[in-house]
Amino acid sequence: MLVGIPREIYPGENRVAVIPSGIQILTGAGFDVVVQSGAGEASHYDDDEFRNAGASIAPDAASLYEQADLILKVRHLVDNEPDLIKEGSTLICMLDAWFNQDLVKQLAAKKVRSFALEFIPRITRAQSMDVLSSMAAISGYRAVLAGAMVLPQYFPMLMTAAGTIHPAKVFIIGSGVAGLMAISTARRLGAVVEAYDTRVEVKEQVESLGAKFVEFDLPQEEGTSSGGYAKQQSEAFYKAQREQMSAKVAQSDLVITTAAIPGKPSPRLITADMLKCMKKGSVIVDLAAERGGNVEGTVVNQKVYVDGVTIIGYVDHPSRVPVHASQLFTKNITTFLQNMAKDGELTMNLEDEIVAATLVTDGGEIKHAGLLEAIEKGAK
Repeated sequence: MLVGIPREIYPGENRVAVIPSGIQILTGAGFDVVVQSGAGEASHYDDDEFRNAGASIAPDAASLYEQADLILKVRHLVDNEPDLIKEGSTLICMLDAWFNQDLVKQLAAKKVRSFALEFIPRITRAQSMDVLSSMAAISGYRAVLAGAMVLPQYFPMLMTAAGTIHPAKVFIIGSGVAGLMAISTARRLGAVVEAYDTRVEVKEQVESLGAKFVEFDLPQEEGTSSGGYAKQQSEAFYKAQREQMSAKVAQSDLVITTAAIPGKPSPRLITADMLKCMKKGSVIVDLAAERGGNVEGTVVNQKVYVDGVTIIGYVDHPSRVPVHASQLFTKNITTFLQNMAKDGELTMNLEDEIVAATLVTDGGEIKHAGLLEAIEKGAK
C-alpha cells in the first residue's frame, strides 16, 4: 500500500502526522510513502529530510490524494479534502467524529475506510497509541505558560531586599493528563497549586506532584466512564459544584479548566457571577474552549478581558509546540498502524478491541454503533 502524508490545512495547525524518522518505520513495515511538498514545513522539517528518509514527494494535495491508498493525518478532512480523497482508500486521523457527522457520511458514501484516533480505548496495550493523552500533556504544559505570561505577578515566592513576593495561587480543575501536567509545570515554576477532580481516585496522583487535592461535598455520582474518561454529571451536581467551587476560584490567581466529556459539549464550571468575585488581574485558561468552554465568556482562540479577569480560550496548544507534538503524534499513529499491518498491507481484525473501537466507516457503511445511532436520530 502507498501511504500518503498530506500537508495539514486545518486553520492554525502546525503539526505533521509523520516526521522523517517515522517514514523509516513505515517503510520498514513494508509500506511505500509519499509526502506532500511542504507537509513538514510548519513543524520545521523540509522535503529533503522526508526524501532522505525514503519518501517520495508529491507536488500538491491533489497529486497525493490521487495516488495514496492510505492517508495519515493529524486533523480531519476540511475544505476540498473530502472531494480529493480516493474512493475505497483508508483514512487514519483525529476525525473528531461526534462533531463531524456530515463528514462521516461523506466518507461512507465514498467507501473510505476511516479510523478515529480519538476513539482509542484507554487500555494498557494502547498507551503508545493514545493521541489524546500525548496532546493533552502538551496542552497542560502550555496552559500554565500561557497563563504565566499574562498573569501580572511572579509565580514563585521570592525573598528580596525590596520585600517578600508571595507565590501565585494556581487552581486546576480536572486532574486528567492535561491537569496533571499543568500541576507539575506550575509547581516547577514555584506556584502553590491546588487541584480538583470528580474522580476521587486521582487524589494520590495529584498529591504525588506536590499539589493539594480539593474535595467538595457533592451528590454521589459516578465520576469515571467505562473508557477511563470523566463522565457527564447531572445539572444538580454541576450546580452544587459551582456553588462550592466559587470561593476557591475567587482566591486563585490562575485557574486552569480541563473538563471535557467525549462526544458532549464542555460542562459549564465557572459562571459570569463567579468571574465577578475573582481578583482583578487574575487569569483563567480554558482548555475546553473548543467545545463551548468550561467558563462563561470564553471565546475560541482568543484572549478576552471580562470583569477584570483575562480568559484565554486557545484551542491549538499542541500546534504551538509542533516539533515535539509531531514527534509524539508520529509514535502514536505509526504504532496504531503497525497493530493492523503485515508486509505493507492492512490485516484488520475486528476482534481486536483497538480496531473495533476506532473503526468509523468501512465498505460504504458507518460501523461505529454510537455514531450511527446519533446520525439516524438526527435524520428523523
